[in-house]
Amino acid sequence: MKLSHRMQNVRGEGAFEVLVRARQLEAQGRSVVHMEIGEPDFPTAPNIIAAGKRALDEGWTKYGPTQGDPELRQAIAEHISATRGISVGPDRVVVTPGAKPILFFSMLALLEHGDEVLYPNPGFPIYESTIHYAGATPVPLPLVEERGFSLDLDQFRKNLSDRTRMIILCSPQNPTGGTIHEADIRAVAEMIRDRDVIVLSDEIYSRIWFDEKPFSIASIDGMFEKTIILDGFSKTYSMTGWRIGYGVMPKWIADAVCLLMVNSVSHTASFTQRAAIEALRGPQEAVGKMVAEFARRRDVIVEGFNRIPGFRCARPGGAFYAFPNITATGISSTELANRILQEAGVACLSGTSFGKYGEGYLRFSYATALDQIQVALERIEKLIKRG
Repeated sequence: MKLSHRMQNVRGEGAFEVLVRARQLEAQGRSVVHMEIGEPDFPTAPNIIAAGKRALDEGWTKYGPTQGDPELRQAIAEHISATRGISVGPDRVVVTPGAKPILFFSMLALLEHGDEVLYPNPGFPIYESTIHYAGATPVPLPLVEERGFSLDLDQFRKNLSDRTRMIILCSPQNPTGGTIHEADIRAVAEMIRDRDVIVLSDEIYSRIWFDEKPFSIASIDGMFEKTIILDGFSKTYSMTGWRIGYGVMPKWIADAVCLLMVNSVSHTASFTQRAAIEALRGPQEAVGKMVAEFARRRDVIVEGFNRIPGFRCARPGGAFYAFPNITATGISSTELANRILQEAGVACLSGTSFGKYGEGYLRFSYATALDQIQVALERIEKLIKRG
């Protein structure tokens, strides 16, 4: 026996691979600053934890509806309606264990062999992996540093074809921290309005922005019927381990996603869904404080990288990632990331972990304490100056 052919196209996430190597160094007594994992370093808010505990005490430990807790779906529908300016009913909401199943199930439900998917590159590595697994063809959309890592609209137009079945947008974005300007999103909508194509709008960082508020393509008249909104609780509410996300989509797609849920995970844990209701409907002060702290860290890390010889760092508009250009060092992304870990004790990711257009860049997550960021900057600067 051997693994199926389709498994040859599945790839993992570089962040977890680097984390293992960093832990090995720590086991040897080395000091490592962790800037590889995209996870808020803030605790889940006490009111959300209390709601989860209360749900356990109340017996929310049994099977639940595949599509999700009705009250949670209603809360999500109200949230999306208010924040995106569209009318959403709970029948369009599917709650999943983490946000990745929305990505995975949507592609399995919609894509055929020969279909093409336009996706951001550098971008979240699971995009390309899942496109391959679904049997479709990934078509990379290069993100342009000079435009704040927004889309190259001319390239987007060239890449559109009669085989284009899905387009993935993400703003704010992993790994660059860049945002797609509203004008660019409207231009994309005009190009695809009359095409038989679905937009998968990854909005997992929609609440973590610093300058320009993210704009959803679903907010444009007529586009919600062509859009799947992917969102969740991991990033905004620092609930990564709770494993709860959701998608908002046309009902015919929601029905298909629910069928795949039945055939795989059945449903999302009941007690985490009760905690998620509290996250949406309870106090939001913790979110505001977290975003303000990320903005402070962003300013420190961007200024610090721009002082290091050979580094040039654009100012990210959201999320919690810095994506400095390191081409002037004359060292490849993979080699420099390895040296920074082994010699400087700072765990980061090569830009190539996010696609071929990531060459010449490194990704650093500044979801770590400010003093650790400053230590990392000092170590990297010392390494670069040493040569």
